[in-house]
Amino acid sequence: MDTLVHAGAALAVVLLLAFLGRHTARLLRQPEVIGEITLGLAAAPVLIAIGGHGLLDSALPTGVVADLRQVGHIGLVLFLAGVGHELRRGARAGRGRAVAVIAAGATLIPLLAGSVVAFWVLAHGGPALRGTAPAPALALLLAVSLTVTALPVLARILAERGLTDTSAGRLALGAALVVDVVTWVLLALALGMAAGGSGRFPRLLAVAAGGVAGLFLLRFLVGLRPVAVLRDRWPWACAVLVACAALGCSYALQRAGLTEFFGAMLLGLALPAEGWERIVALVSAAGRALAPVFFVVTGLTVFARQVEEVPWFAVLLVTGLGIGGKVLGGYAGARLAKEPPLESLRIGVLLNTRGLTELVVLQAGFNAGLLTPAMFLGYVVMALVTTAATGPACAAIDRASSRAPLVTPLPEAG
Repeated sequence: MDTLVHAGAALAVVLLLAFLGRHTARLLRQPEVIGEITLGLAAAPVLIAIGGHGLLDSALPTGVVADLRQVGHIGLVLFLAGVGHELRRGARAGRGRAVAVIAAGATLIPLLAGSVVAFWVLAHGGPALRGTAPAPALALLLAVSLTVTALPVLARILAERGLTDTSAGRLALGAALVVDVVTWVLLALALGMAAGGSGRFPRLLAVAAGGVAGLFLLRFLVGLRPVAVLRDRWPWACAVLVACAALGCSYALQRAGLTEFFGAMLLGLALPAEGWERIVALVSAAGRALAPVFFVVTGLTVFARQVEEVPWFAVLLVTGLGIGGKVLGGYAGARLAKEPPLESLRIGVLLNTRGLTELVVLQAGFNAGLLTPAMFLGYVVMALVTTAATGPACAAIDRASSRAPLVTPLPEAG
């Protein structure tokens, strides 16, 4: 009982920190997730700086950390179910050919930039950055981690800046959808390569194929008329069922050898785009409320005891190549799609948004033993800097276009 009370008190403090982080981010005109991630990851190192490891162990003993880890895991799974549904709904965004060209630029050039990071880490990084991971899997993960675009954060930024129904907004959202799908596939490949030395890779492919087959079966079932009636009559009960299903899918794929994040994503993808928005929004909102617990546990796991010094060169290299690769890739793709220069630059800047999705990819790599704590830190700094820079960069583009946003209205239907 004492541990349960302690865990409840710790959870309350974490949620208070998240509230303060969101409020601070809003004051600074930043996405709320920036404040949540920053304060969450910094909580454990700050406790150590104030009172040493003794204070940290008193405030967050092992039993309490285990409880918080479970809560954070639940929050993350529910949030990712919402991300999967966002990908499903986003498939309708943008113009097909233009979206494909922009997505190609925003994927290939960041992958090339990430390959530069991988080459440097493998050749000159040293044990603190290189670790002991298999070189091919590590190289792929380091490259993939520079391609991420955070679709939920991007959608929120577009809404806040009034860009959702503009050509740039639709193209950025559609390209982000394609980029994220490619990212998750390549992440699965990297994790499979890390685990495939003992012959597990074919088994993981079979598990993934089974998961996709289950996706189509679930999509058929939820499309039945009786399910639609239940959905419309009892949305809250359906939201609870969706949440339980997401947790069940996550657990099943984790037990089968894949990262638990894919199960939640597949569940979200299985739900129809129409009619389920409110229910998935309830599930995703619950996940977003609990996600800050994941940040705190991540900071405790990765940074509290394992990073002896900040790898400044790695941080600067990853951040510079992350920004350059993504903005240049999005810009080049948009120019090839015949978009105007400033509109193309705006698309590149929007696609440079990373947010929580980047942290999920990094955590998967860390859990698989591919990323060292020092390398994890370098990519986290990049994610925070790129996401925080999106709003000011868009404002600068507005000023460059004679103090008026250069946006192209969507063509009228018909």
